[in-house]
Amino acid sequence: MTGIIILLLIVSLASYSWVIVRRWVAWAKIPEPTIPAGWQPTIKLSVIIPVRNESANILSLLQDLENQTYPKELFEILVVDDHSEDETKTIVQQFSSKSALTIEVVELNTYVNYRGKKAAVQKGVELAEGELLVFTDGDCRVQPEWLQLYAYNYQAHQPLFISGPVSFQNTYTLLERMQLVEFASLIGIGGASIGMKKPNMCNGANLAYTKQVFEAVSGFDGNESIASGDDEFLLHKIHKLFPGKVFFLKNKGAIVYTEACKSISSFLGQRIRWASKWRAYQDVHVKLLALIVFIVNLLLFVAFFMMMGGVLPIWLFIGAIVVKFAVDFLFLSRILRFLGRKKYILYMLPLQLVYIPYVLVTALLGLSGRYRWKGRTIQNQ
Repeated sequence: MTGIIILLLIVSLASYSWVIVRRWVAWAKIPEPTIPAGWQPTIKLSVIIPVRNESANILSLLQDLENQTYPKELFEILVVDDHSEDETKTIVQQFSSKSALTIEVVELNTYVNYRGKKAAVQKGVELAEGELLVFTDGDCRVQPEWLQLYAYNYQAHQPLFISGPVSFQNTYTLLERMQLVEFASLIGIGGASIGMKKPNMCNGANLAYTKQVFEAVSGFDGNESIASGDDEFLLHKIHKLFPGKVFFLKNKGAIVYTEACKSISSFLGQRIRWASKWRAYQDVHVKLLALIVFIVNLLLFVAFFMMMGGVLPIWLFIGAIVVKFAVDFLFLSRILRFLGRKKYILYMLPLQLVYIPYVLVTALLGLSGRYRWKGRTIQNQ
């Protein structure tokens, strides 16, 4: 039995290392597009912001949008309010009355059977007038060239789906800084996989697509019962129907910032919500990647207790940990440098101590499909 575990551990580590190193190479090959001098924007954009109880954050985002370098007459803002119980709507309306921006508040409670983020996105898409729909969340911050970069890359490359980078800001505690590093790995894997023409992950806080492609893949049909995953399921469907038309916007000016979770319970709740959609993935390569990550961490977990019981040599367990750490360090160094957080690589050390049980717990609890999010108890079907 011990020999089988050792063999499986070696195979899983080799598979994991191959996956990460390939994406380390792929990330380096993704071009970092810059807007040429004299470029003139021409397309109409619709910025769609699904919100629920974002009174503490929405004003900052609206101010960021007012400071965009993109011409104000070429974009509209749709704030789609998902039954907020705070002052979100009032804050948006007050800002709109004094702003030169075109801002509309769409209230889901005025529509029958529209509830949840997917419904908010769906309604935003239905009402949008722009050629390209750009999405972010109500608790995010965007940089001045954010829309300019989306518009230029859409016009230059004609993608149907664009995924952008996301990072954390105001990370003061150990927990928040460890989250930044862990989240950077997800953003890096997602971007590199798109570069390899094998897209698997993206983040709804920073992406764009056309209304035409949303309608062409029938929107969220087929995964309506999964409350989360509005971004990734759509990514998979678009890639399947239109291979090669997904683009990753690798530009520092396109990074969207949000806040890390402030407590362990809220962090675990968020990751369980994300993990709850994995079982609904259809693409084999997406499932395989998730399975490789889960298995390598499971076997390292088992190997730890085998080592403690004297069944497994200490040197073998330490060697396996060193291999995984080295591969992760190689990849994360490159991603954190792009995000302007290179010094945060130090937080890989404490992260490694908790990462294995964290992956196992969130993956297993995510299988239940049940979690709490923004004051609601969600049960995926």
